[in-house]
Amino acid sequence: MKIAVTGKGGVGKTTFAATLARLYADEGRKVLAADVDPDANLGLALGFDEETLDSIVPITKMRKLVEERTGANSENQFYRINPKVDDIPDTYAKEVNGVKLLVLGTVETGGGGCVCPEHVMLRRIINNLVLHRDDVVIMDMEAGLEHLGRGTTESMDQFIVVIEPGARSVQTYKNVKRLADDLGVKQVRVVANKVRNAEDEEFVKSRIPAEDLLGFIHYNTEVIDADRQGKSPYDFSNTVKDEITKIKNIIDQGL
Repeated sequence: MKIAVTGKGGVGKTTFAATLARLYADEGRKVLAADVDPDANLGLALGFDEETLDSIVPITKMRKLVEERTGANSENQFYRINPKVDDIPDTYAKEVNGVKLLVLGTVETGGGGCVCPEHVMLRRIINNLVLHRDDVVIMDMEAGLEHLGRGTTESMDQFIVVIEPGARSVQTYKNVKRLADDLGVKQVRVVANKVRNAEDEEFVKSRIPAEDLLGFIHYNTEVIDADRQGKSPYDFSNTVKDEITKIKNIIDQGL
């Protein structure tokens, strides 16, 4: 099972991705959580301590590794487009609470069509995770739609767009659905987060097709408390765990 979690910045996609990963790990599944967000904080949400996370260098920032695998350097403008990457998840991932975390990072570029050694590495690693591993792979993607423009996630089983009850989040879902369809990803589902009341629920239901709506996560101060303490929301809020468990059950039925 391979799932990409996306959405606008600040909607709670990392909380959802981390909790979903830990729920699968609790079942004894092999789970790999990949952080593809430049503001990498999936590790905290999984339960890593800050000291451990400070020691992790994103793969796309490992210049020596990128040069070694692609052959690119300051004296060589040509590089391999199919570098060896199958050993990278097991070599560089760190584990906590039964979940392996691989911090990939992203490629900083002014346009969506970057073709560079770092991008080649990123794309090859993601393709390897999707196509050649039996793990449950959950990717916490960067905010926005840049990853779709670069085409690094076209082999995912489905995209899950985390939204808030607002017009801008709904527009993000529509854009992701359109671009994902261009990549051949047919399942784009929605989780509505920070839902306050029945009015918020009705707003979401009126704008998201019923077959795409996985469920609701209600506004919860326990998640805020967990974030303030740098802890996993999984360990702070049974309510969040229960709500995401219901969403997970629907995901499992669909796959």
